[in-house]
Amino acid sequence: MKILVLGCGTSTGVPLIGCTCRICVSENPKNKRLRPSILVSENNFDILIDTAPDLRTQALKFNVKNIDAVLYTHTHADHIFGIDDLRMFNYLKNLKKDDNKFIPIPIYASETAINFIKNKFDYIFKDKSESSKPYLIPNVVRGSLEIKPGLKITPIPVFHGKNLIYGYRINDFAYITDVSSIPEPSFDLLKGLKGLMIDTLRYKPHPTHLSIEEAVLISERINPAKTYFTHMGHNVDYEEITGICQCRSNNLIPAYDGLNFEL
Repeated sequence: MKILVLGCGTSTGVPLIGCTCRICVSENPKNKRLRPSILVSENNFDILIDTAPDLRTQALKFNVKNIDAVLYTHTHADHIFGIDDLRMFNYLKNLKKDDNKFIPIPIYASETAINFIKNKFDYIFKDKSESSKPYLIPNVVRGSLEIKPGLKITPIPVFHGKNLIYGYRINDFAYITDVSSIPEPSFDLLKGLKGLMIDTLRYKPHPTHLSIEEAVLISERINPAKTYFTHMGHNVDYEEITGICQCRSNNLIPAYDGLNFEL
């Protein structure tokens, strides 16, 4: 399984518009963070997790030309507002066919999230015959599913402040962004991981996100082979957090846009 980090920033991205702090003006490319999203690839099947507002930029920057399915964690703007850019992936799929029928892309999310997306982007779902918009098939996730043989996906309920949203486990990898606490039953779904990517917003506690120390403690409890930090704000310097991770464990790794690894 291959993981490509398309964006590891928070909702504002880094640098922030108009900010002149040392990290926002940093020349280190690993301090430039697009909104949070990853691409998971297994046996030529590509799963996008969340359609960030930067999806077009991410696809061009990292040469993403195929998306077979989309998993949505929740419906905040930084995780869904790139949905219209999925249209080009319908188009790219259609180039491989001889007829004019668009190949749909299935999207998966909780019932609450699917209903929100269908309401907020109702133009997408009203008439699937038009090629000027994405052709998406919504699917409600209520438990584990296998959207391709050998690719088991398990939703991981987590709290994002007071909201219960989803992280996802895909085989032995779990992606948990926008989380402030993990319910006890969800820890049972996270046993035996080879890789974990988890929210690490900033050094200080936050009401709806994990701090660096909180993320470290959760990683120690889950005990995956590797933990990658994501959703980092503009007060987190890549070199500094790398040093902190190395002091705690060689298995803690801060992500950066364009990071790719295999499990």
